[in-house]
Amino acid sequence: MVFSSVPFLFYFLPLFFAAYALTPSIRGKNFTTLVFSLLFYAWGEPWFVLILLLSIAGNWSAALLIDRAAGAARRALLAGAITVNLGVLAVFKYAGFAVANLDVLLTPLHLALPPPNIPLPLGISFFTFHCLSYVIDVYRRRFRANRDPVEVALYIALFPQLIAGPIVRYNTIARQLRVRRHTLARASAGARIFVIGLAQKVLIADQVAPLADTVFDHVARPSFAEAWSGLLAYTVQIYFDFAGYSTMAVGLGLCLGFTLPRNFRMPYTALSITAFWRRWHMSLSAWLRDYLYIPLGGSRGAPWQTWRNLFTVFLLCGMWHGASWDFLLWGGWHGLFLAVERAGLSRFLARLPAVLRWVYTLAVVMGGWVLFRARDLAAAGQVWRGLLGGNGARFGFAVHQALEPVLVLALAAGCVLAVAPRWVPLPRLPRPLFAVADTVWTLAMLVLAMLWVAAGSYSPFLYFRF
Repeated sequence: MVFSSVPFLFYFLPLFFAAYALTPSIRGKNFTTLVFSLLFYAWGEPWFVLILLLSIAGNWSAALLIDRAAGAARRALLAGAITVNLGVLAVFKYAGFAVANLDVLLTPLHLALPPPNIPLPLGISFFTFHCLSYVIDVYRRRFRANRDPVEVALYIALFPQLIAGPIVRYNTIARQLRVRRHTLARASAGARIFVIGLAQKVLIADQVAPLADTVFDHVARPSFAEAWSGLLAYTVQIYFDFAGYSTMAVGLGLCLGFTLPRNFRMPYTALSITAFWRRWHMSLSAWLRDYLYIPLGGSRGAPWQTWRNLFTVFLLCGMWHGASWDFLLWGGWHGLFLAVERAGLSRFLARLPAVLRWVYTLAVVMGGWVLFRARDLAAAGQVWRGLLGGNGARFGFAVHQALEPVLVLALAAGCVLAVAPRWVPLPRLPRPLFAVADTVWTLAMLVLAMLWVAAGSYSPFLYFRF
């Protein structure tokens, strides 16, 4: 089920909040939320919920066993839990990729393996990382294993963050699973945050999506103008699509009494790739740091070992996003620049004007988005060729059709939402007048977004594919 859809906004959400409000105790509210979370997940492909339930049950049991064990048995149980979690992820997400590459090697022998054709459960990368962090933190004795299966299941399957994050640590919401404050002020703030995220998705990301899709999916040799317009559109789309989902998740969580972590902090204003990854998908960056980079040695060894660790982590980050060479190279692209910045480029950048550092960062990020979005490496090569002017300069008919006036409005709205609060001096209004203006603005965004959703003009979230 998609947040920006008629079933969710007009049916699921009102029914859920009614049931939640009528449930008297926290334990009851947890059970109600869990039931609705499983219904939310089962909406598209009901059998996927079985995989989710098996993952929850297995990790709940593994954590209890790890908590009671000691010594070699404890380490063996952790290794088994990690192996099973990663094995399930590998089968569903990477089996097709592995078979396709093995077939290339077997072609000279006139052999071929049948493609597995295993459907990918929604959000499996996200809930697998939740499970892994839970059992690893129990092993590290950050907290005791929770004996209540409903609380552990709710932590993993909480519907606001189930499909596309943010990636929440158990100790972040452990207390809130048992004690939560439900006030009108928190619900109002959460609703406002949700509306902002909905507007980011529907009124910005979805408006530029047709242009990005046309360039990347339907133009074989994009010209200079086509390549740059498509890449700019995708740069806006992926930010407001993913940030919109995360913002909606945070808002819904606040309505339920949960404080979910912020996932974005104006990443396109970063002045280095290192700073970009401190602002983009922050919950993933923190997860990779704590559960992969630091265990590999982090920055404690020789400089070349730090560079190796950074590059390795981001290669795996690329693979986490998708089973293709494009994603692997995208991760390597970012890992390379992070390693180079750590090796000394950051000191050179520090001597440059801020605007040049911003241009450098945005150029690297957008260059990486070509790999992230293109159908394959050949298509990415053609887009890069177009960016450099190698395919001519004019707009083709297909791209021209996608360049509607709403694109300009969406880009302008994106820029205002992204930078106005810090770069534009806003007039100081009396608090009552500001509250009225803020309410009217929020309601206007809600009405526009709901009208657009009701018209059926929405698209799935980009990170659902991961």
